[in-house]
Amino acid sequence: MNLLLLGKGKTGSLVAEVAHERGHQVRALSSIDNPGGAALGRENLQGVDVVIDFTTPKAVVENIAACARAGATMVVGTTGWYGELPRVRELVEKSGIGLLYASNFSVGVNVFFDVAQAAAAALQQGYSGALEERHHAQKKDKPSGTAAVLQRIIKENSGVELAITSVREGDIVGTHIVTLQSPADTITLTHEAHSRRGFAEGAVRAAEWLAGKKGFFDFKDVWRGM
Repeated sequence: MNLLLLGKGKTGSLVAEVAHERGHQVRALSSIDNPGGAALGRENLQGVDVVIDFTTPKAVVENIAACARAGATMVVGTTGWYGELPRVRELVEKSGIGLLYASNFSVGVNVFFDVAQAAAAALQQGYSGALEERHHAQKKDKPSGTAAVLQRIIKENSGVELAITSVREGDIVGTHIVTLQSPADTITLTHEAHSRRGFAEGAVRAAEWLAGKKGFFDFKDVWRGM
């Protein structure tokens, strides 16, 4: 496939590396190359099978709007924009493009979501809970998109909304901790990413899955079929 990568940060660069390893052609644009989605017109996107976005919360919605106007399929790995989900879904449906997003493209994190869903039952059995996420100092959004999804999953399955503690320090790739405590015992669920490669591999496989499809998807539509 021909892929256009938006974002040349650490994760974006690894996405390009993984895509090349899997036999795809990749062109990358930085924020300087694409102010306000200006580089995402129909002419520039001719021959592009999927656009992959790993930019910033500020830039991503403009990029999605530009791709919708141009009829370009997108995979979005940027987080911190989910307050715009209803508007983005409407854009995707009206334009007829395919768009797939995820708070986290790691298969391990998506398994972790399922574990947290099951464990949420403890909050209806006298347990209290806490949710913590830790990331590198340069991460723009707080809390992380993954933590926000964990919070939502736990609330939907227990009726309890856990407060999120966010830590930004050093070069932490990403750690999420759910703690459930009672007078009798403590349950601790932890997912710690050792590198960004899991995110990159998931994003490229999502692009492979999405190519040629129309509609609004998230990563759970992909990973269970991997």
